[in-house]
Amino acid sequence: MRLNPRAALGLPMVLTFALAALAGPWVAPYASRAIDLAHELDPPSRAHWLGTAENGVDVLSVLLHGARLAGTVSLATVAIALTVGALLGGGAAFVGGRLGGALARLTDAAQSFPSIIVNMAVLAMVTRPGVEHMVLALTVTGWVGYARVARAEVLRLRDREFVTAARALGASPARVFFRHVMPNAAGPLVVQATFGLGAAVLAEASMSFLGLGPGASASWGALLDQGTAHLLRSPRLALIAGSAIAITVLGFNLTGDWLRDRLDPRS
Repeated sequence: MRLNPRAALGLPMVLTFALAALAGPWVAPYASRAIDLAHELDPPSRAHWLGTAENGVDVLSVLLHGARLAGTVSLATVAIALTVGALLGGGAAFVGGRLGGALARLTDAAQSFPSIIVNMAVLAMVTRPGVEHMVLALTVTGWVGYARVARAEVLRLRDREFVTAARALGASPARVFFRHVMPNAAGPLVVQATFGLGAAVLAEASMSFLGLGPGASASWGALLDQGTAHLLRSPRLALIAGSAIAITVLGFNLTGDWLRDRLDPRS
């Protein structure tokens, strides 16, 4: 069977990012903060395959260590946001009434705030932001998209025949919700989560670019920030960091498009 072109392009990008996040710190030729002032901003060489950045730090090592940070933040953010969003949005649609309406209004209110401003505000309250603070900042706004998708799916499913049959057999509302409704709403949520992984990678890089990322960890956004500071002398830094971010996000978006087509029953 012929592989979908979007899957053929997106899946290798995602797998490469996953391998870099998992094995990067072990295969990196240098520590992420190994300083070599005598070779600052050097071009690629045998000792430094992608050259060096500020203070002689090896660019390839920063990329590999930065993939670990991006992978950790994106996975944790999506896992928490998906759980919170699915419970709030799906619960609002399943319960209905005033409680369901209040949860729906909460989702609308949360969506009205610009996400990047909220993320910056959360991180700015911490003297030394860490990975857990980054995940919290991105989750504060990230759950909204999952809540809207879950609400739409549960509204479509809650009056279907299999749900009515489960209720008629005496299943409790919680059992109907968790065992019958939510599993059937998982497809669109998985697609949303795939897009969310790419969005979280981009958001982490944006916060690190602005100087609000985990200072103790190597980051693609921080490397991009260095590249903009030395754009005329060494445009290579910005090009490498920007390409890593763009390729990763593109890979998740292409994979999400492919999954959406695969999981759509009308396809």
